[in-house]
Amino acid sequence: MKRLVDEFELKVEKPSNQVISDYEAFPNKVLLDELRNKIIQNLIDNQIQKTTMDEFVIRQIDKTLEGYDLSNVERSYIYDLIDNEINGYGPITDLLENESITEIMVNGPNEVYIEMDGKVIKEDSVSFIDDEHIIRTIQRMIQPFGRTIDAANPMVDARLEDGSRLNAIIPPLSLKGPILTIRKFKDELANIDDFLRMGTLTPQMARFLEACVHAKLNMIICGGTGSGKTTLLNVLSSFVDESERIITIEDAAELRLKQSHVISLETRLVNYEGEGEITIRDLVRNSLRMRPDRIIVGEVRGKEAFDMLQAMNTGHSGSMSTMHANSPVDALNRLEAMVLMAGMEIPVRAIRQYIEKAIDVIIQVERFSDGRRRVVSICEIDGFEGDDIRIKEIFAYRQTGILSNGEVVGEFVLNDFVPAVYEKIKAHGFDTLKDIFE
Repeated sequence: MKRLVDEFELKVEKPSNQVISDYEAFPNKVLLDELRNKIIQNLIDNQIQKTTMDEFVIRQIDKTLEGYDLSNVERSYIYDLIDNEINGYGPITDLLENESITEIMVNGPNEVYIEMDGKVIKEDSVSFIDDEHIIRTIQRMIQPFGRTIDAANPMVDARLEDGSRLNAIIPPLSLKGPILTIRKFKDELANIDDFLRMGTLTPQMARFLEACVHAKLNMIICGGTGSGKTTLLNVLSSFVDESERIITIEDAAELRLKQSHVISLETRLVNYEGEGEITIRDLVRNSLRMRPDRIIVGEVRGKEAFDMLQAMNTGHSGSMSTMHANSPVDALNRLEAMVLMAGMEIPVRAIRQYIEKAIDVIIQVERFSDGRRRVVSICEIDGFEGDDIRIKEIFAYRQTGILSNGEVVGEFVLNDFVPAVYEKIKAHGFDTLKDIFE
């Protein structure tokens, strides 16, 4: 085992703990909250439905603020909050507009958390009046898409106009009250240079993965929630040749490929009559009739695993997908279980042979305690060892400790052997990895 050259680590960007708001600087922040709540409740009680901050609304605000000794900055702050209620998405409007925030989690009226630079922190400058205020905000966000949330439909998934994913769940399913989670969509997608700069992987690993894509190897990206699986899939997809016909299949469209010949398919939930559902499996089956050069599935989580493996085994090489798994071994075990879920009367040995023939490379990504995301393992599938599929790790990341500031330290390593997939890569005419493996 030898250590990789890691000069790029000098360029790694450190997470920043920037302040979201100057709200804490207000000495009367409790009063400002009370006034904000009073104005909003007044508008609701009078059934005032406004879409602009017109003179009537301004008079209502001025009337409420009479007799209070507020500075111009504090008054302006109150007006901005009410404007967000009318024209935006209430208290979380500014959070949605902040590009450095990647996730917003509302656990209660006074429990709002955000993710920045991979770290989850409590945002004390944002609060709701009560549970009803949270539900009204959720309704406002999903109404343009013909969705609703109430006691009869207490759970909703939706994709916002900018591509961000919204999930909300309310009582009786949620015992704590309404819960809102928004995974934001970045306008500027990450590229391989961003990954190198952030220390997600090394130049050698990047070159190897690019060669795998060009050689049309089938790849699975696995990891936990928020580990960066979809982001990495998007980056790898950018290596696909411009001339290829690509079909992407997702629950919520997050992939944004720059190639010109891309067909994006998205699942559909059941309607109010309990009909009309279109699943990932339905779309994978249909995509085989659409003459794809590559099929990219946003995430495999169920019966569609069998159809995806079938596509990989029947001439649709170069397919890619993500899945939740804690390790490459867990990923194979989950795939095996998902094929069995499809109700196929196939012996376990045959399923494993199917998986072994279909998948070439498994990539494991992980989010560490310091918020940084790293590719911690790149493995190849290389035959059988007894009745089990043999996995050989090519690249890995080994954590060696944690600094006093919480930063995780470690090293990327390259295991000293020539992987079997290297021969497949060379067979496709990509002989650019000699300095790594030979």
